[in-house]
Amino acid sequence: MANPTAAMLVIGDEILSGRTRDANMHHLACKLTDHGIDLKEARVVSDDAQAIEAAVKALSLAYDHVFTSGGIGPTHDDITADCIARAFGDHIDIREDARALLAAHYARQGQEFNAARQRMARIPDRATLIDNPVSVAPGFTLENVHVMAGVPSVFKAMVDSVLPGLTGGAPLLSRSIRIERGEGEIAGPLGQVVEDFADLSFGSYPFIQNGVFGANIVIRGTDTDRIHSAAQTLSRLFTEDT
Repeated sequence: MANPTAAMLVIGDEILSGRTRDANMHHLACKLTDHGIDLKEARVVSDDAQAIEAAVKALSLAYDHVFTSGGIGPTHDDITADCIARAFGDHIDIREDARALLAAHYARQGQEFNAARQRMARIPDRATLIDNPVSVAPGFTLENVHVMAGVPSVFKAMVDSVLPGLTGGAPLLSRSIRIERGEGEIAGPLGQVVEDFADLSFGSYPFIQNGVFGANIVIRGTDTDRIHSAAQTLSRLFTEDT
């Protein structure tokens, strides 16, 4: 049986402007790989309501899970929660369960639970909360979309909260073969190996090192024996694997 599929939607003008470097996609990809969920697509959109809604609808229909990051904070440009609610035709307002979590948190901190902070309690009616052990403000899941913060430490904590509740498949395994020949030279034989092992995926990543042209061939799949067999075949064709 094929593994469940997923997409990631990164939201924020700061990513597209280059002001902030996204680290969340790499983290999510690693976690999903270990959990047996195949990340198939990643998109980045600006803080534009129509763009967010359109992307969420499209990705939600195409994949088993969608993970979003960014846009659920207390400021005016944090519009993700409202966009997700509209995308699924759900009502959104300050929800008592989220409000109670935040009110207790700010009371412990001796800080005012002001109107801006209350915005983080705006949750769609049908959503379930995602726990945030770092800063309390919750994410949420609505249908197959998991809405999480953009701050990397909080995003990581929310991923850890969500994943145990998701059904995964076989973890994706990989093996790398170093071939010190140019891609133009290895393309033909490699293509035959790819055809013979159609149940696996192969990536060719060229390099130049100390004047030597070569490529690292990365074999990915869920069957250890098949990966080993493909690696042996490549090694016999070209070089010893590393």
